[in-house]
Amino acid sequence: MRLFNSDCFTYRNNELYCEEIPAALIAENYGTPVYVYSKKFFTDRYKEFTEAFSEINHRVFFASKSNFNLNVIKIFADLGAGIDVNSAGELYRAKKAGVNPKDMLFSGVGKTAEEIKEAIENNVLILKAESLGEAHLINKLAGDLGKIAPIAFRVNPDVNPETHPYISTGLAENKFGISSDDTIAIFKEADALPNLDVCGIDMHIGSQITKISPYVEAVQKMAELFLKLTSDGIELKHFDIGGGMGITYDNETPFTPKELAKELVPIFKTLDCEILFEPGRSLTANGGVLLSEVLYTKKNNQKNFIVADAAMTDLLRPSIYGAYHHIQPAKIYDRNDITADIVGPVCESGDFLAKDREITISEPGELLSIMSAGAYGQVMASNYNARRRPPEIIIDGDKHYSTRSRETFEHLLFDEVIVDDLHR
Repeated sequence: MRLFNSDCFTYRNNELYCEEIPAALIAENYGTPVYVYSKKFFTDRYKEFTEAFSEINHRVFFASKSNFNLNVIKIFADLGAGIDVNSAGELYRAKKAGVNPKDMLFSGVGKTAEEIKEAIENNVLILKAESLGEAHLINKLAGDLGKIAPIAFRVNPDVNPETHPYISTGLAENKFGISSDDTIAIFKEADALPNLDVCGIDMHIGSQITKISPYVEAVQKMAELFLKLTSDGIELKHFDIGGGMGITYDNETPFTPKELAKELVPIFKTLDCEILFEPGRSLTANGGVLLSEVLYTKKNNQKNFIVADAAMTDLLRPSIYGAYHHIQPAKIYDRNDITADIVGPVCESGDFLAKDREITISEPGELLSIMSAGAYGQVMASNYNARRRPPEIIIDGDKHYSTRSRETFEHLLFDEVIVDDLHR
């Protein structure tokens, strides 16, 4: 079978290593399923990204929705990144990781009044408004608090990002942002409100985008709007292009940050403002794996199954998107390959990690490594079937650190009580 290697996950003497630590050692110490992350990968990807845009005034905000492990957030914050949050919960987590809210962007299409108040009270750098109605609510709440709220409108440029429809966010049919046709009028109305500082324009056209052309088209459209707005007297300080840069899961050939910069920097140089980026997946996905133990193998009629202890509750993407994650043994044996479904223990036919996948014959007790799991893995995990969410381990050279323990059964019940009056 074909093996997937990333910068920090490689094979030595037929055994998978993360940096200087064998995967088998992590499984032995922490059990399975278990998420394993490489600090070096995160650090290298961040530096590669920010260095690509060194010619312009810019700042990178890590999209914490992709991986909100407290230590992952802190790794990026320590490197100089701001943090993009999408809920009051993500704001709380970023604060717990030591991030100053003044270094946060608060995004989200459906922020509640309570979340908006929380953002204003914490003095986040920018609140993203996705409708005129939301801008009016922000204005009212800021006035009630005696504050001026800095906002940027998310504008929908109606550009096809050529990605999975569930993660396409920049088309006119999508729920996100304001229409580019309405942008001038909405900005002007909001700019007249007394408790708002309309300081930026924002876009985010989708996720797992592997072609540069949608970015170029969207940024050109947004740059024209930016220049029109500033010529009309609206003082914009920030131009935020969002995130969405794609990675290799299977055989994709995504662009590099340097290639993206080559196309976009000339446009950015026509704008007198700070350029903001919100990468998430591209900084973390291939810096993480999910290790899982093989429980059983079986054959039903002509179908081979490998039953692993990881499930859709641990890594949901294959079940909801049909997303591809390469799966390979953590130790290579000289065996034949078979075509099999790799499935989990959950009582759903949709509980699978891979369908009809070519993989080396596995035996119960052996380890599988589910690759590219450093983004949208643990953050989307659930307790369905009362399963406990897995631990998260970060590798730093020849050291391994438990940054999140496996949930206990007591964790699953912490917010529940038996109400005696219901049972009399």
